[in-house]
Amino acid sequence: MAEAAPIGLSWAPKLPSLPTTSGGKKDTGASSSRAQGSLWKPASELVDGLFVPPRDPRKANKLARKNVKDTSGKGWFDMPAPTITPELKKDLEILQLRHVMDPKRHFKRAGKSKALPKYFQVGTVIEPASEFFSSRLTKRERKTTLVDELLSDQHLKNYRMRKVREIQESRTPGGNQKWRNKGKKTLKRAKDRRK
Repeated sequence: MAEAAPIGLSWAPKLPSLPTTSGGKKDTGASSSRAQGSLWKPASELVDGLFVPPRDPRKANKLARKNVKDTSGKGWFDMPAPTITPELKKDLEILQLRHVMDPKRHFKRAGKSKALPKYFQVGTVIEPASEFFSSRLTKRERKTTLVDELLSDQHLKNYRMRKVREIQESRTPGGNQKWRNKGKKTLKRAKDRRK
């Protein structure tokens, strides 16, 4: 009959054996090919089946750099880099083009780079109760994204329609098509082109 195993758990740490300094060389051809694999670790690197960080400072620093979270740094309170969704991307592009939206508001240029920022946060403005009611947005006027809110704004809608109308009027031909100045296409006067 088989021997009865003891009841309960028994555990003893499996410590790696110390390397010997004997001059004899072993065949390392098969073990070096296995060490190349990313999932397989040699038994000398595992303690109780767990990976132990290397003692070599260069390897430890390289491992630490891989595990560092992607943040903006201590100066910005370790703000994490958010995942960019299509809605968030549209909102950031609208913010970069905000100087085109309203001619009466002037904004400082954020720079000539068209790249989206890596570190940023999006917040919600909560109006205090002391603010006058007419200056607040109603629940119906509040939208989920900045783009939706700007598209539904009546003042911006009127401005966009007026600008489109002005552009269309400047491009529509007036009178005879041949006599009309075609802008930068040619520097000749309309009178000279009739010939």
